[in-house]
Amino acid sequence: EVAVREVETACGQVTTDEVYEEEDRIRHDIRALVNCVRAKVSESVKPYVHMTATSYDIIDPANAARYKDVVGKVLVPSLTKLEGALINITLRETETVQVGRTHGQHAVPITFGFALAGYVSRLGGSIEALKALAVELPGKFSGAVGAYNASSLFFDDPEGFEAEVLAELGLTPAEHSTQIVPPEALTRLFCEVTITAGILANLSDDMRNLQRTEIGEVGEAFEAAQVGSSTMPQKRNPINFENAKSCWKIVAPRIVTVFMDQISEHQRDLTNSASARTYGEVVAYVVSTAKRLTRTMKKLTVDHANLERNLAMQKGLVVAEPLYIILAAQGHPDAHEKVRTLTLQAEREARPLEDVVVGDAEMKDYLEKMTSYQRQILSNPSLYTGIAAKKARAVAERWKQKLGT
Repeated sequence: EVAVREVETACGQVTTDEVYEEEDRIRHDIRALVNCVRAKVSESVKPYVHMTATSYDIIDPANAARYKDVVGKVLVPSLTKLEGALINITLRETETVQVGRTHGQHAVPITFGFALAGYVSRLGGSIEALKALAVELPGKFSGAVGAYNASSLFFDDPEGFEAEVLAELGLTPAEHSTQIVPPEALTRLFCEVTITAGILANLSDDMRNLQRTEIGEVGEAFEAAQVGSSTMPQKRNPINFENAKSCWKIVAPRIVTVFMDQISEHQRDLTNSASARTYGEVVAYVVSTAKRLTRTMKKLTVDHANLERNLAMQKGLVVAEPLYIILAAQGHPDAHEKVRTLTLQAEREARPLEDVVVGDAEMKDYLEKMTSYQRQILSNPSLYTGIAAKKARAVAERWKQKLGT
């Protein structure tokens, strides 16, 4: 126990500069650290410093502990704050009707809250996955090739000793290790980090597209003195959403490096010696992106007038789907084709679809069979949102309760 306290005290006194200087001399990082610790303990304690351990009995548990900490204490809290901002907007805009878009084209009406609820759900899922994956990162203290060769010289139960050592760091041993822990747990974690970055990039793309001049449904807050262009004074660019997309371009390819580091020959090689040191940057980029998007989303403006304008832009063509379904339900022999020809006529004549439908002789009997609600949809597409508002509210409330945002 006295020896343990002496080593702990020595570890707290060692500086990085000392270790780097020793590494320059002997050309080995962990042995340099060992030498620096040994230099600060008594002669009787020196033999026990690093006894039975190999370098990656130190490095792999340290990496597992730090990634577990950074995910749990930095990344997840940052993402949870963004999730909270998304939930608030979702609940605020639950009933705000917006034209849905597929392939960049107007589809059928939804609500803006419903659109954001999709991101609430996706991001919430990633937050939960990150938490689960981080706590599963294993450690090792099994020696040079993972077979407990050295520790079995002194312990009847070297695996029990390993478990005790790792428990001090809040870790559990890998079921099987070589000189290193199996890479899959960390690989899965970084897959999820990359997935999360993709969700943030997708959100950013949607928001910046909705900010286009000709759409104008949302906007980033713009400071009074802020400048959007060095030559075009009128510009108000979606720089924060663009920055998030740019960070994703950095993060996404990095997963290939993680995959390549999965391969380590026999009981271990050093082909990840440079590449694995870049992993922390990936987490940093996603944290930075999450914080930036949180600030941006909290100040996001929603232009309800432009939302209404865009919904009405195609003069009711967005109700072609319910019209087709209603006709089919009434037994029309080729409802889809009939409505398609009516929409083409409406476009050609620049008339509201409802007017074309009412003026079509074949449609008279079908119109008379429609319910009052079905007729109202033809003249008021905002009524055709399905359960978008209900779904948006349910998703937002579920994640609000689950994450305590």
